[in-house]
Amino acid sequence: MEFDLSFLGRGGYGAMLLNGVATTMRLFAGAWLLGFAVALLLVGLRAVPWRPLQAVLTAFVEYHRNVPTVVQIMVWYFGMPQVLPDGLRLWLNKGDTEFMFGMIALALNVSAFMCEDIRSGLRAIPVTQLEAARAIGLGAVGAMRYVMLPQALRIGVPPLINRSLILFKDTSLAMVIGVGELTYQVKAIENQTFRSFEVFAVSTGLYLAASLLLMTLGAWFGRRFPPAFRG
Repeated sequence: MEFDLSFLGRGGYGAMLLNGVATTMRLFAGAWLLGFAVALLLVGLRAVPWRPLQAVLTAFVEYHRNVPTVVQIMVWYFGMPQVLPDGLRLWLNKGDTEFMFGMIALALNVSAFMCEDIRSGLRAIPVTQLEAARAIGLGAVGAMRYVMLPQALRIGVPPLINRSLILFKDTSLAMVIGVGELTYQVKAIENQTFRSFEVFAVSTGLYLAASLLLMTLGAWFGRRFPPAFRG
């Protein structure tokens, strides 16, 4: 069989593929931004010396780090609507429920890993940095915001970039709940055209190109914002 991509110009298959790419990028961007915000919140809460809170945070992190991501997605899509208030559930059902729950599940999953990456960066900073920040009059929150956290983020660039790549690839798991991302659309096209090799070759190339772009951006960011010190 010849390698022929001309079928993408017929039947709206090209549009389906582009729609899948757009949905994948929206899912990745939304999950990354939400996940990073939650990770910063978790880092801040980890500093609160209250045992019940620490137990809850530990359980949150361990659950999201050890349960398969696809299971977490299905828990949110099939399980969470059963425990949400009726008003909130109805509001969610008016929109793109699959996309919303998929994004939330991916965001919470990546936040647990990002939280630990950032905390590792904090542990790598000499304690004298914190002491110096407190000595010039900064409070605990100010020292964390202006001195410790910026340095921890710079130290954590490599693992955060690696986690971002994993998140991008994990967006394909959202197809299990019907999110029309790239893999979902590719499978739909393959079912209709039976051009399995061609359509999966195209999707492979798209995923590879996007991953290489993320790696390039990560390498640039690492060079642009190197750690303020080297331990």
